[in-house]
Amino acid sequence: MSRAVEESNRRLLRARDAMDRSYAQALDVPSLAKIAHVSEAHFIRTFRATFGETPHRYLQRRRVERAMFLLRETERSVTDICLDVGFASLGTFTRTFREIVGESPTSYRSQGQARDVPTCFSMMWTRPSSFGEARGQTGS
Repeated sequence: MSRAVEESNRRLLRARDAMDRSYAQALDVPSLAKIAHVSEAHFIRTFRATFGETPHRYLQRRRVERAMFLLRETERSVTDICLDVGFASLGTFTRTFREIVGESPTSYRSQGQARDVPTCFSMMWTRPSSFGEARGQTGS
């Protein structure tokens, strides 16, 4: 791997780390591209090429992962969880959750809490795949 590719990957990782840390805040492509020190269009292209999904989709999936945890571990309302993980609209949250997880947040919650298994297995099993690929769905 060339030094230029390594540096590019480091910059993209910095932006992705910022998304992981601040997933509940309003994040936009211009600010993330600034973190990566590239133009907005280049950031979107290289992020997708490197991580397999657009920055927007990555952020949505990250938010849904957090919502999945909150739905399993708390009794808070779906609306409160939706707002806490960074979605501005319950409708968008529900639609996105269904696209990524394959079922509604309410249905997901009704399945109950995860059983007592090692955390690594629980996290692997409950982590949604990008674009529903594990369930044979095609994504956008």
